[in-house]
Amino acid sequence: MKSYITVILIFFPGVIFAQIFNQNEIKRAKEQAKAVTIIRDNWGVPHIYGKTDAAVVFGLMYTQCEDNFKGIERNYLYQLGRQTEADGNSKLYTDVQLQLIADSTEAIKDYKASAPWFKKLMDAFADGINYYLYRHPEVKPQVFKHFEPWYALMFTDGSVAATETGGIYPNETGLFYNGAGEKLGALSSKSSPIYDMVNERETGSNGFAIAPSKSASGHALLYINPHVPFYFRSEVELVSDEGLHAYGAVTWGQFFIYQGFNQHCGWMHTSSYADVGDLYAEKMSKKNGQWYYEYNGSLKPVIIRNLVLNIKNGDKLEQKTITGYYTHHGPVLASRNGKWLALKANNRSYNALLESWLITKANNLVEYKKAMDLVSNASNNTVYADDKGNIVFWYGNYIPRRDPKFDWSLPVDGSTSATEWQGIHALKDIITDINPATGWIQNCNSTPYTASGASSPDKNNYPVYMAPDGENYRAITAIRLLKDANHITLDSLIATGYNHYLAAFDDLLPPLFTAYNNAPDSVKQSLREPVELLQQWDKYSAANSVASTLAIEWGTAMMKNLPPPQTDQQSTFITQRVKKLAQMDGGHQLELLTAVLKNLQSRFGTWKMPWGDINRYQRPADGITFDDKLSSIPVGATGSGFGQLPSFQSRTMNTQKRYGYSGNSFVAAVEFGPRIKAKSIITGGQSFDAGSKNFTDQAQGFIDGKFKDVLFYKSDVLKHAQKTYHPGD
Repeated sequence: MKSYITVILIFFPGVIFAQIFNQNEIKRAKEQAKAVTIIRDNWGVPHIYGKTDAAVVFGLMYTQCEDNFKGIERNYLYQLGRQTEADGNSKLYTDVQLQLIADSTEAIKDYKASAPWFKKLMDAFADGINYYLYRHPEVKPQVFKHFEPWYALMFTDGSVAATETGGIYPNETGLFYNGAGEKLGALSSKSSPIYDMVNERETGSNGFAIAPSKSASGHALLYINPHVPFYFRSEVELVSDEGLHAYGAVTWGQFFIYQGFNQHCGWMHTSSYADVGDLYAEKMSKKNGQWYYEYNGSLKPVIIRNLVLNIKNGDKLEQKTITGYYTHHGPVLASRNGKWLALKANNRSYNALLESWLITKANNLVEYKKAMDLVSNASNNTVYADDKGNIVFWYGNYIPRRDPKFDWSLPVDGSTSATEWQGIHALKDIITDINPATGWIQNCNSTPYTASGASSPDKNNYPVYMAPDGENYRAITAIRLLKDANHITLDSLIATGYNHYLAAFDDLLPPLFTAYNNAPDSVKQSLREPVELLQQWDKYSAANSVASTLAIEWGTAMMKNLPPPQTDQQSTFITQRVKKLAQMDGGHQLELLTAVLKNLQSRFGTWKMPWGDINRYQRPADGITFDDKLSSIPVGATGSGFGQLPSFQSRTMNTQKRYGYSGNSFVAAVEFGPRIKAKSIITGGQSFDAGSKNFTDQAQGFIDGKFKDVLFYKSDVLKHAQKTYHPGD
C-alpha cells in the first residue's frame, strides 16, 4: 500500500510537554472554578456541587485529573488514534484502525453544530482538564498539551469494549495496510495467525434487578457489577441546581456517569453481543492505478483518505502517512480470501454522547426511555430499576435493521444492495423485558432469552442478529440463586453477587473422574490424593482451599485447548463449548492434572497450596510492578470464566504467585425507596497516590464483599468530609 515516512525533528521537552493556554480560557476557567465545590469524603470519593450542569462537569474533570490524569490521556490517545506518539511503532496499526473508524473532522463538525446547552458541557469538559494542567505545570503529559471540547465526541461510550471492529484485530489491519491489500486479500481466514489469538474482550459484568415483590423492603433493587481492568473507572457524585443528582462510576476522561443511579432510577450496562456492526466483502479491481469495487453490476471508485501518524522514535517524532481506503459501507480494515472487508458501524456520534448524558438526568421510566429512544448506544445492554418499582432489561440499543435471511455474524456480500441496512430499529422493536412476573432480571453477558426465567423474552419474536449469543455459567448460577430468593435485602443481594460457586466444574470434573477410574493403577496411585480432594470439593472457590487451586489451575490448562472462536458470537456459547471440551481424551485430561501438580511443586515446593496463598491482591505503587516479597492479601475468588459471579482475574506477573489485574471494579447495590439507600465498593481504593490512606482502604472489603455505605445526601457527606475545596485551591 502507499505510505511514506518523513522524519520531523520534534523534540519532546519543548513541544510535547509544554501546555498551551490563552488568557480568555484561563479567565473563564477561574470563574467556573468559583462556582464549583468539591467535597472529598473519608473514602476519597469526590462529591461535586455546582449551580449548573456545566460547572459540575468542570469540577468532575478537574477531580479526575487529580486522581488519574494519566488514565485520561491514555484513553484519548487510544480514541484519537495517537498512541504511537507515546508508545512508538508498537501501536501503529491500532492507531490506523481507530483513525479509519472515527474521523475527527466529523467530531469537530458535530461540536460546532451542537445545541448551545450541550456545547457548554463539552466546553466545561475541556476547561476542567486544561485548568488542571494550567494549575499543575509539574504534570507532564505524554502527548496532549491542550484538550479540545470536541474530544468528548470521539469517546461517547464508557464501555471497555467501546469500539466495534467487526472482529478485525489490529494486526490483521496491519497485514492489509502493509501490502496484503495489493494482493487482493490473499490472506486466508483459516490459516491466519490472527485467529490463534486469545480474544481479550472482557467476558464479565453482571446486572441484577429485583422487583418490589421479591425485596424485603417492598422497593426495587439494582445490583451493578461491571468486570473490567482494575482501576478503569472512578466513583463520583454529581449534583447541580439544574436537576442533576447522580452517583456511580465514570470512565476516565468522560463527563457522564456510565453505571450508577440518581434519586429516582438506576442503570447497569453490560457488554452486548447484539450485532451492531457488519463487515462487507468487497469485490475489487484495479484500473489505471485506481481501485474500484463492484456494486449492483457497476464499478464504484474507492474513496481515499490520508491518515497521518506521528511515531515516537527516541527523542523525535517520525511522521508516517498511510493511504486509508473506504467504500460507501465504511473503512476497509482487512482482506480475506481475495476480498477487502469494509466495516459499517456506529462507533461515535453526537447522539451517542447525548444519550449517555440524558439518562443520568432521567427521573422516571418515561424519561429514561426518551433518552434511549435516540438508539445510539452501540455496545451496551441495560438493566434498570426505579423508585416506582419498575425493573426493565433492554438487550442492546442501537441495532441496524437487516434482511434476516443473511448470516450477519460473517462478512456479507458487499457487491449487492440486498445486504444494505434498512434503517435502525426503534427502541420498541428491540428485545425488552419489562416487569417480568418472576420478579427478577439478570444479565451476565449471556442470551436475553433466559434473563428472567419463565418470564424471559421469546426468541421467536426477534431476528437472530438481535441476540446471537449463547449461555454462560455465570448466568446459570445467577438464575439458580435468584429464582427462589425472597425478602432480598441490599446485603443479601451483595452476597448473591459475591457467590463463589464455579458451575463450569459441574461439566468439567465428572469426565476427569471417569478417566481416573479407568486409568492404570500406576496413574491412580500418583493422582489418588489430588483426585480425592477434587471429589470432596463443593465447587466453591475459597482462600483456604487446596482443591480450589487444583481445579482452577487444571481448568485453566483445559481451557487452553478450546478451539478459537471464529466470531464474537460463537465465543459466547460458553456452556456448549465447555461441554464439548469435557469430551477430550481422558488420558490427556489426567496428563494436564499431572502437569499442574508438577508446576505447583516446582514453584512452591509442594502442590498442596491453598488458593489464597498463591492468588493475591496487590496494588503496586507504580501500578505495574508486582513483587512476591511485598505485602499482599489472599483472595478466594477467581475469574468469571468458570461461572463465578464476582470476578478476580489473576496471573503471574514475573512472579511465582498470581496477582489480580481485572474483574470487579466499581460495584454497587441500590434500593429505590423514598430515600435512596445504597452500598458500594471499588477496586482497592479511590486514590492513585500510594502514600494516601485511600490507596488500598477498600481492598479487604472489595475482596470479601463488605461494602461501604454510599453517601448520597449532602448532610451525610458533610458528616464524613475530609477535604472541601474549589478546583485550583
